[in-house]
Parts: sequence; structure tokens; C-alpha cells
Amino acid sequence: MNARQFFDKVALLRVHQKGYFATRSRDALEASKALEKEIDAEIDRVTQIIAIRQSPNLFNQ
Repeated sequence: MNARQFFDKVALLRVHQKGYFATRSRDALEASKALEKEIDAEIDRVTQIIAIRQSPNLFNQ
């Protein structure tokens, strides 16, 4: 996921979260949870990439 896709996904998440808190709709809650899971997975993926790039290895010390 690139930066624009991440931004768009977070913006969509906020729409569904606000919709849930305004209506307490089960559909909005499920959509929010699904988007939160995607966002969390992307954060974990990028965190791992950053950790790998920052860790010393044989070629980059």
C-alpha cells in the first residue's frame, strides 16, 4: 500500500467510525472494524520494513 492508498483508507475509516457513533449502526461498526484491521496490518507491515532497514547486517553496518 502506498502513502495515498493509506491516507484514503484512513479517511474512509473515519467516515465509518463517525457514521457508527452517529447511528450505532451494526453495518458501520463492522465496516469500521474491517478497515481498522487493514490499517493495523499495514502499520505492522511498514514497522517491520523499517526495523529491517535499521538493523545492522553484513552489508549495512
